[in-house]
Amino acid sequence: MFVGVVVLSCLLHVSAHAIDVHPTVEQIQTALDQGKEAAQKRSPPDTFYVRFGATDELHSSGFLITKLGGLSVMATHMALRGIQPSETDVTQVLEGQTMLVSTVILGNVPNFAADSYMVFDQEGITIKPVTVRFDGFANRSAAWPESPRFKAKVIASFNYADFDPNAKTTITVFPANGGESSFRIDFSGIH
Repeated sequence: MFVGVVVLSCLLHVSAHAIDVHPTVEQIQTALDQGKEAAQKRSPPDTFYVRFGATDELHSSGFLITKLGGLSVMATHMALRGIQPSETDVTQVLEGQTMLVSTVILGNVPNFAADSYMVFDQEGITIKPVTVRFDGFANRSAAWPESPRFKAKVIASFNYADFDPNAKTTITVFPANGGESSFRIDFSGIH
């Protein structure tokens, strides 16, 4: 089905764990099948996000989407509409050059996240993102009117070629007005 791209990816890389930049045919099919199964169970597509940080609404958190996770998310969305991903759809995800990382950070003024920045740190090496987007005006947090009063998203894309998909990584978000939110993730433990 996805022979051209997938055969090449099988020759380049075989891994059971970590962020798979070049997933195998079996991994691709499993990701697509998991998405279809999630749709049958009416599970939301975001169950395939790799979550990190707090699980409550009063502390910073986030998620990232790997290539395999992206395939499962796409397959879920499409299966909920009664269609299947085409070879072109799958190829587009597999040929993606960047990994999306989305965070929710907290602050006390409505524009605290404006001009925020995000980086990876892998054993003292700083990896900069290709793009960064942020909420210029934050929403009220669950703590409103108490501190932290506002929550905002900061989203970045990191080039797969720039970071080690097997390394222990600290993701740090730096709001322009000071402070930081950091998250430790072991990329080698991501499936």
